[in-house]
Amino acid sequence: MGLAARGPTRGRRGGARGALGAWGEALAARRLTDAGMTVLDRNWRGGRAGEIDIVARDGDAVVVCEVKTRRAPAEGGAAFEHPMAAVTPAKAARLRGLAERWVQEHGGAPPGGVRIDVVGVLLPRRGAPQVEHVRGVA
Repeated sequence: MGLAARGPTRGRRGGARGALGAWGEALAARRLTDAGMTVLDRNWRGGRAGEIDIVARDGDAVVVCEVKTRRAPAEGGAAFEHPMAAVTPAKAARLRGLAERWVQEHGGAPPGGVRIDVVGVLLPRRGAPQVEHVRGVA
């Protein structure tokens, strides 16, 4: 099923949190395509194991991309966790399992292998969002 048929928010919770996550994923997808990658899938569900936010092709490699979006706290508000810090070793292991499942369901491992990236999106109180792409985190 193509991207248009599945939609960018399939399986997401509704409300403000879901909208924020979907918006961050759209920014991340744009960053990846601007970097020359091709988005193959978004919000792919791997059953109970979870979801892959974005699957992309980078040359001859498949990239499984986790997107973390955070809004900067209100002035004087409590500190918040940087988006990149949300990918714990347990989360990275889950992503590796999901990546293996996606590859198996889509014809096997590509010549360039599989890479796991993280895109962190930080929405400051003022100004443009900050998008950070880290390659090969797990």
